[in-house]
Amino acid sequence: MAVVVGALHAPGPDLARFHRSGVVIALSLLLVIALTGVGVTAARFRPPAVPLHADTIALGPGGVVTEAAAADVVPGTRVLAGTADTARLITDQRQWLAAGSIPEVPGLDRALVVDALLDLHVLSQAYGVPVAGWTPAWRYVWPRDSAFAASALARTGHLADAERILDFLGRMQPAAGEFQARYRPDGSGVPDARGVQLDGVGWALWATAQVAAEIPPAHRTAFVQRHRALVDRSTGAALRAIDNPRTLPPASADYWEVAERRTTLSTAALLAAGLEAARGLYALVGDDPAQRTAAAATERLRTSIMINFGRSGYPRRLGGRSDSVDLGVNFLLPPFTAQADPSVVASWRQAGSALSRPAGGLAPGGSWRRDGISWTNVTATHALTAAALGERTSALARLDWLDRHRTVAGSVPEKVLADGSPASVAPLAWTAAAVIITAASLSPAGG
Repeated sequence: MAVVVGALHAPGPDLARFHRSGVVIALSLLLVIALTGVGVTAARFRPPAVPLHADTIALGPGGVVTEAAAADVVPGTRVLAGTADTARLITDQRQWLAAGSIPEVPGLDRALVVDALLDLHVLSQAYGVPVAGWTPAWRYVWPRDSAFAASALARTGHLADAERILDFLGRMQPAAGEFQARYRPDGSGVPDARGVQLDGVGWALWATAQVAAEIPPAHRTAFVQRHRALVDRSTGAALRAIDNPRTLPPASADYWEVAERRTTLSTAALLAAGLEAARGLYALVGDDPAQRTAAAATERLRTSIMINFGRSGYPRRLGGRSDSVDLGVNFLLPPFTAQADPSVVASWRQAGSALSRPAGGLAPGGSWRRDGISWTNVTATHALTAAALGERTSALARLDWLDRHRTVAGSVPEKVLADGSPASVAPLAWTAAAVIITAASLSPAGG
């Protein structure tokens, strides 16, 4: 998912078809059992065959980005070997790394973080902002992945790269403030009819606050002023979305990338995170009325989430079952908010077992299809949350799992099959960024 969670990266119509197909398969299986008397335990589904599109990505002649096999890449870099530009491109990558910082975490392989930084850097080379992945179906800019990337780049000292992401979001955002699901990276518009995803305004505000926090204090006010239109439009869209008797946003697709008929916790949580971020951003520019409005809206929305989702154990959808829990609970916790409500923390801890898959990673949600596939962006986001909550052992365990399931070239793929094989696109911007943010949070130097 530029699904995001995963579903993000798979084209939306295909994912929707899968859910419909799942219903047909289940009904057909029940019919076979009824007619033949075959026991349910005898039924077995063949694990899906999901290919790995490439070991990694790298820069070739002229700095052109390409998918690459590990054998063709200079070790420790994201540069193709044996070209006229190899030496220059290696120097450029090393200088870029040196211009920022590499979070050092005791007990964690440094190469995991270095490779994640290089992957994020190369994913940004063609267009100035990172695409979700380089395989064509992923070669777009999602506000969601972009927010993670902006935070990761800012935390490691690459502030100009992070700010370019905010500039891109500002150019794409219409006057009404709501973002489409994804954009062409050249800024020419949207590639399909997925439509508006309300969580985008929350991601934009959170990302802006994340970058602001890494800027020297004397320059923060000017930074917010540069992105004031993005902040104002996003805040306005969030306020309008919850201007109803329930103080909850309407149904909207989120990181699952499927049409929704009921409000999801993820969308509500991201709007709350965005409004909380807006409160801080307005404080930086001394806009007291806007700060008070955002603060009051944050409180109303969080109260509504507690009432409408919390009493049911924080399910994915309004009125759902608690075992359908997904990343929505993560988005109610640090680093997406300063708060860590005990009931949300308890739900987040329980989510690990509901989302667990055979290879040891996590699925997008408790009600996600049981295909045995682990999604690395979900797993990395759980690591990020654990680090932000001070649960170091859990965060390191998740990062270690990601480290052990990288491709032979060192990139973390989008998916890991039940047998532990890497699959789908590699690298994935969301996963790479979440790894970097987690490492920065765990580093003794802070992040």
